[in-house]
Amino acid sequence: MAIEKHNYMTADGFRELEQELDFRKNVKRRDISERLNEAIALGDISENAEYEDSKNEQALNEGRVFELERILQSAEIIIVDSSDKDHVRLGSRVILRDMELKEDYKYELVGTNEADPLRNKISNESPVGVAVLGKKKGNTIIIKAPAGSLKYKIVAIDNSAKG
Repeated sequence: MAIEKHNYMTADGFRELEQELDFRKNVKRRDISERLNEAIALGDISENAEYEDSKNEQALNEGRVFELERILQSAEIIIVDSSDKDHVRLGSRVILRDMELKEDYKYELVGTNEADPLRNKISNESPVGVAVLGKKKGNTIIIKAPAGSLKYKIVAIDNSAKG
């Protein structure tokens, strides 16, 4: 029996994936098709690098289209409860202070499919995400890492509703 996994997303993350899907279906497909037709027009496709590149790009694009459709179909949009300003929830933006380095880090807690560490969006399934979920401002959390334990304090929580 398979365990059902929730696919939580913010409304912004859902819209971003919808836009990517639209681009891949309506722009990128057309561009790849045009490149394929140009490569075929050159003649012998058995040793045509442009044809092979286009076919590979087409396969990657179609794989991503399939993945995006699956993600969007099973998405559960996070409704941020702005009346609960005290607890970290999916969709919360938090500031964590590294207790050793005395540096602050800002994160937004999101579902796995829209996690993007480069944009400070961390998954609710990541070690930090698991540690902060349900906690309050002022709580200290400890995250087990390969290099040892990391200790953070939650210094701010923003649960204001976003688009």
